[in-house]
Amino acid sequence: MPYLVCGTNEYGSSNLGRGTAAVALRLAEKLLREGYMDVRVCTPRGRVLQPSEFDELKPARESDMAKGQQRGNREAKKPKKDKAKVIAAAPSRKEAAWQPDFGPAKKK
Repeated sequence: MPYLVCGTNEYGSSNLGRGTAAVALRLAEKLLREGYMDVRVCTPRGRVLQPSEFDELKPARESDMAKGQQRGNREAKKPKKDKAKVIAAAPSRKEAAWQPDFGPAKKK
């Protein structure tokens, strides 16, 4: 788990791992509401955040992104029309050429 959330209450301490910053932030705020003391969040790079620094985990707004990461507002292109596929092994639709007749088959 990349994010580790730690907190202490009257019964002991809790160390809980979470996968994303948003989920770790939600858990840390929940622990604070429940009366835990010394709540901290450790990031994947090893930085330990105190409750006053939790706002650094909040996701950045789209306007804060770099220009290359922003989504464009152009309309999406229409998909191309599907073409009928021609199968090379398919028999031709031409009429069959003349074939010789070998006469009636023998019966036993």
